[in-house]
Formats: sequence, structure tokens, C-alpha cells
Amino acid sequence: MTAKRNTPVALIRDAAPFAIRAERGSDVVAREALLDACFGCNRHTRTCQRLRDGRAPAEGLSLAAVRQDGRLVGTVRLWHVSAGGRSALMLGPLAVDDDCRSLGVGAALMQRALAVAKARDHGAVILLGDAPYYARFGFTAAKTGELSLPGTFERERLLGLELVAGALDGAWGMITPTGAPLPEAKTSRTRSRTRKAPLAVPHAA
Repeated sequence: MTAKRNTPVALIRDAAPFAIRAERGSDVVAREALLDACFGCNRHTRTCQRLRDGRAPAEGLSLAAVRQDGRLVGTVRLWHVSAGGRSALMLGPLAVDDDCRSLGVGAALMQRALAVAKARDHGAVILLGDAPYYARFGFTAAKTGELSLPGTFERERLLGLELVAGALDGAWGMITPTGAPLPEAKTSRTRSRTRKAPLAVPHAA
């Protein structure tokens, strides 16, 4: 019985072009290179980065997509924020290797991230991204119109998704970081990068 039960799992793994798993410490260099390729070397100056600087991602919500050879081809992370006094998560950055744009890596990362966030009882997720792409996951601007970010941003790109009905009702004001501070040693690392490439998928900043 054990052999029969395990066989289909093995076949599925062999056929899958990539797998989604929790991010590991060994992924950091590849993750940073991928983010530089997708967002450019000035990505640390972007508005949403101000919500991440010096903060740890939400527990269990740093995900990586890897090929069978172990190469990291996608990444997404979510962060604790206060959305005008409402507890929420900020999603981003989401990035996918240009060579894997046709494999559904971005969608798989989004679906897993949202499923994990819901399972961990988070009420809402906010992101800054392309509305036509993220509408498929349920994101809209319906309840983000009174929210602001600590910097310049395009209003129509600020989107929200309620994992719990009413979680963003009445949300108003500045979105601010609430995640746990990172140890000083991690926040002092250099951020200079040189690799550049075209954007791979419609992304969350």
C-alpha cells in the first residue's frame, strides 16, 4: 500500500517545472540578484521599500520558487503593516526570472502566499501593482482609496484584498510598518547591485 501511495507523488514532482517552498538562508544571494534584475539597482529607493527597511517579513510568508536543479526563479514576501489603523500585510516584492515567465511562477507564488496568509488568520493583504494582473487574485482599489504610502505612488496601483470580510472597512490614513525590527547586523549590509534585466512579470513593488 505504501509503494502505491507514494508513486503518484513522485511522478508529480518529476513533471513539475518548479516548486514553491519556504525561503531559506541559502536563497538570499540569488533572491537579491533576481530582485535587482527585475526592479533595477535603485529598487531600495522605491516607496514600498520604506515599509520593509529594517523589518523582518511576516512569519512563514517568505516564499521561493525553485527549478528542479535548485535554481531560484521566483520570490515573494509579505510584511506586517498598519493600514490606517487596520492590521494588514503588505505584499512585495514579487519577482520572477525572465526565462520562466511562461511557467505560471508568479501566479503560483501569489496563490501560495495568500493561502498561507489566510491560514495564519491574517485579515487583509495590500500591494502596489498592476490592477489588471492582480484582479485575478481578487485585488481591487475598492477599499484603498483613503490609504496613503510614505512617498510618491500611483493611486490606481494601490490595491487590497480582504481575507476576512470587512477587514479593510473604514481604512483611512498612512500605511506604516509594524513588523519586528531586524538585528542591526542585517540592516547594515550593503545594497549595491549591478545586474539588470527587463521586468519578467507584472509585479508588486
